[in-house]
Amino acid sequence: MAMSVELPFAPVDAIIRRHAGSLRVSSEATEELARRIQRQGARLASEAADRATDDDRKTLRVADFDGDGSTDSELPIAPVDRIARLDIDERYRVSMDARVALAGILERYAGRVASAAAVLARHADRRTITLADVEAYFELEPYYPTEEAS
Repeated sequence: MAMSVELPFAPVDAIIRRHAGSLRVSSEATEELARRIQRQGARLASEAADRATDDDRKTLRVADFDGDGSTDSELPIAPVDRIARLDIDERYRVSMDARVALAGILERYAGRVASAAAVLARHADRRTITLADVEAYFELEPYYPTEEAS
């Protein structure tokens, strides 16, 4: 069963292209990254809801996302809000600051994936970032620390 993707592909494509240099980007790579961003956002929101519950709150705040509140994101807030609500109970609210923080976190996440996918495409001596590059990143990801862990 295919998951519906809430995130428009255009901003995801723009993020990949920002990290791709002279490489082209396949639509399948963009679509897969959008799917992965959505999964990551839903997972982060679910964890944030757990933190809010622990504090006896129903509103998710920036601190629940371990975000810094940065507002510079290519990802549109309305779809990020829908992504945040995918796996949490409807009784929760997501503050505007938390939505903006989540968008920033997801954009940094997408940038890491896009940068790695570009390296993988170049290593394969291709001029296009493909679905295989995005998938290879996620196969290799467990072997490399994230910036939070380093």
